[in-house]
Amino acid sequence: MNNLDFGNHPLFSWYVALMAVSGIAMVILGAINVGGQKGGWRILNILAGAAFAGYAYYLGFVFDEDVYHIYFQAFILPVLLIAGSVKAVVNRRTAPAAPQPAQPPAPAAHDPNAQPLQPSPVAPAPQPTQPAPTIPTIPPARPVADNPYAQPQQPPHTN
Repeated sequence: MNNLDFGNHPLFSWYVALMAVSGIAMVILGAINVGGQKGGWRILNILAGAAFAGYAYYLGFVFDEDVYHIYFQAFILPVLLIAGSVKAVVNRRTAPAAPQPAQPPAPAAHDPNAQPLQPSPVAPAPQPTQPAPTIPTIPPARPVADNPYAQPQQPPHTN
């Protein structure tokens, strides 16, 4: 059963056609990585596009009732997702190229009159003016043979 009749029901037919076109566009933009979008956005594009295309198929070929509701708010999501894909493509094309690391000049043909390359002067690293502090050594504690949980005791004070 084909419900697409642009002569008798043009609004419904255009609604179904636009839903199918936007669904297919979202699936294509999500399936191919044109703008370098992240994986989550691409999956969202594919899932929403499949839902739109499936619903358009249902309305166009399976739906057999006389009363239907058209929700133009449903076209906000495809517009936002397609605009996000286009923005990613534009940003990717206008982004400056990554700076290339500096390459040393290629060796020229042997020139006997050329001056030898001198290494560039490098400033010496600053030397510390004070010696590093020393860590005081602590005498080892005397083990207590009869009680393993006892704390070491100070030697008795003698006069």
